[in-house]
Amino acid sequence: MLIERDPNGDFILESSELAERFGLSLVELRRHMRHGSVVSTVEIGTAEHEGTKRVSLRLGNRLWRAVVNDRNEVQQEQMTVLRGKSSGRHPR
Repeated sequence: MLIERDPNGDFILESSELAERFGLSLVELRRHMRHGSVVSTVEIGTAEHEGTKRVSLRLGNRLWRAVVNDRNEVQQEQMTVLRGKSSGRHPR
């Protein structure tokens, strides 16, 4: 995956590659983005992870994460489907 940085240091990710990872068409991904359904975070590595950043994007119950080195190269990535929280009630 191509990850670039803009002059402010913000990450720029290729939309078509993200759409593929989320199992969506580019049109669907862009619609979700316009509606604010895609949430992103960046965590900066410390100690033994110094020089890396973890970029996370969440859409509904799907979470894509990538660990990026100081040259903005993806070192690893994963897609996770999050499970819903149990209500604590059991069906009878």
